[in-house]
Amino acid sequence: MAWEIVVGIETHAQLRTKSKIFSGASTAFGAAPNSQASAVDIALPGVLPVLNRAAVELAIRFGLAVGGPAVVSRRSVFARKNYFYPDLPKGYQISQYEIPVVTGGALKIVLPEGEKTIRLTRAHLEEDAGKSLHEDFHGMSGIDLNRAGTPLLEIVSEPDLRGAKEAVAYARALHSLVRWIGICDGNMQEGSFRCDANVSVRRAGDAKLGTRCEIKNLNSFRFMEQAIEFEARRQIELLEDGGKVVQETRLYDADRNETRSMRSKEDAQDYRYFPDPDLLPLVISEADIERVKATMPTLPEVRREEFISYGISPSQASQLTSSIEMSDYALRAISKAPKEGSVTIANWITGPLSARLNDENLDISQSKVPADLLAALFARVADGTISGSTAVGKVLPAMWSGEGSPDDIIEKQGLKQISDAGAVEKIVDAVLAANAKQVEDYRSGKEKAFNSLVGQVMKASKGKANPAQVNEILRRRLKG
Repeated sequence: MAWEIVVGIETHAQLRTKSKIFSGASTAFGAAPNSQASAVDIALPGVLPVLNRAAVELAIRFGLAVGGPAVVSRRSVFARKNYFYPDLPKGYQISQYEIPVVTGGALKIVLPEGEKTIRLTRAHLEEDAGKSLHEDFHGMSGIDLNRAGTPLLEIVSEPDLRGAKEAVAYARALHSLVRWIGICDGNMQEGSFRCDANVSVRRAGDAKLGTRCEIKNLNSFRFMEQAIEFEARRQIELLEDGGKVVQETRLYDADRNETRSMRSKEDAQDYRYFPDPDLLPLVISEADIERVKATMPTLPEVRREEFISYGISPSQASQLTSSIEMSDYALRAISKAPKEGSVTIANWITGPLSARLNDENLDISQSKVPADLLAALFARVADGTISGSTAVGKVLPAMWSGEGSPDDIIEKQGLKQISDAGAVEKIVDAVLAANAKQVEDYRSGKEKAFNSLVGQVMKASKGKANPAQVNEILRRRLKG
């Protein structure tokens, strides 16, 4: 390719606190407009912000997840980011600038060609603004300040991503991580997880970054991919026609699949940052870090390696660690079964079970087949009671429908396979006697004839013959 696409992502993750970052007002979603806006949130004269300890602890959790104690700042400072917009009642946003709560860290993403480490620049605490409402007013806009003061952790990546697919892989990995460690619910429809993509292009082999454009508020992974691809094409066409890319903020129109100019992109100096005089520096002690560390779950990367140690492929291990609920379910099922069943159970979870969940729009925590029973189903395959195809094709659907345990269903439906060698031999002999032409074809080198004979035996046994035994006995008989 003549051009390289370079992407950096800024993500606003709404922290899972019951109250706002500087006031006691509720953060619950869906309340009537302006019913959750306190005197602090609407900036009445004389009010002072008080920092929410829970928000700080959630920020520490994130730092520990992406880099350990070393990336958590022992001292950070809140600053005022000055700009004027109707939904910003103070005329400034309380954020962090020069000294954020988390500096550095990294996040691994899994791509078809392997793992890639994406460096993080920073993660800083800040308050959200309100929301302008345009749809319900004729010739006017309404302002809802319920979101004003909602705690956010803004997570900024380095420009290490190359193209839309890598950007989406990073956004998905980050979305999974913040949900996994319990700091954000990840609900993109409600605005709990919002991404801005900084997109630039440069000639292949050029070390200097191109002029970037920021695409704001991408609220789905599909829209993110489409927006980045469009914006990259726009910039490349502009440069190839002799034009110049202008640094600006753009919006993505999903209906037209295009980005549109919103405003010129401000630099840091345009916001006139300065330390907030109403807030002391945030000091985090070693004891604070140790206390949060003690509550941390096993991280996705560690769990992924654990699945790989069971013989599961890296890509499938990534699927099993898409959420902590999925990971816990898979680990419980795999740990209850013999080790040789790990790959089969992983296939069942990522295949037919996930298909059922998707069809009914359910989360793995709502699975109608508990992990213990999935392990019990494999046990019946392992001991030869049923075949793998019977397990997936008949028993698993019946379990999903609530017809009982694997043993109950096998007994009720008469699914127990024939593993008695003498019985299988009789069926094989009868099939060979009735299919002389296929026997002759196989002995003359036509391998497809063997598969046909296997099918005939399985049909004659009504699907109950042990497939491994059928193959072994057939080959032995055909050699004679």
